[in-house]
Amino acid sequence: MTLVSWVGSVLLVAGLVFGGPAHAGNQKEEAMADGVRLAMANAIRDSRPPKPVLRDEAARARYQAWFNEMSSRLAKRLPDERSRTEFLEVAWYESTRAGLDPGLVLGLIQVESAYRKYAISIAGARGYMQVMPFWTKVIGDSDRRKLFHMQTNLRYGCSILRMYIDMEKGNLYLALGRYNGSRGKPQYPNAVLSAWKKWEFKPAV
Repeated sequence: MTLVSWVGSVLLVAGLVFGGPAHAGNQKEEAMADGVRLAMANAIRDSRPPKPVLRDEAARARYQAWFNEMSSRLAKRLPDERSRTEFLEVAWYESTRAGLDPGLVLGLIQVESAYRKYAISIAGARGYMQVMPFWTKVIGDSDRRKLFHMQTNLRYGCSILRMYIDMEKGNLYLALGRYNGSRGKPQYPNAVLSAWKKWEFKPAV
């Protein structure tokens, strides 16, 4: 086997293992106030299990209806029921914890990684929500390998998006642009907002 063919084989195997390059994920390191950095670091360190905390029977019924609907929609992308259940529990928990609509987060994941846990972008962003490794130094423990851990990845992603929304004073369009490293350009925000519609949950009346 020639060196060229050997390198080609290695790259092919790597592509199969990691799911190929993702199409987004290029956040820029931002200047942050110490209070913001500390709050985000504390949020990342929170070790509570990602189990829904529901106030009453109505909230439990709404969550179960959401879960059933999303599980049905996600079955083709995540065919293993146990993995899908764990993913949806974490996605709901981390989304609502950050004050985000779970449908928005699911739409963002669709655009960022197409639900590939080990996706890596050309810029080096990792995992479901395509988190740039520098964030592990800014608000984490510097272990970039943890970005391939499902809950850790979603926690970083949701916390970062929440920060960008706050920075942009609630302007989701600009916040999504920051998340992608393309603030002011329409392609990425429009793609996520379009995907959000596909994951929107409208409970039966």
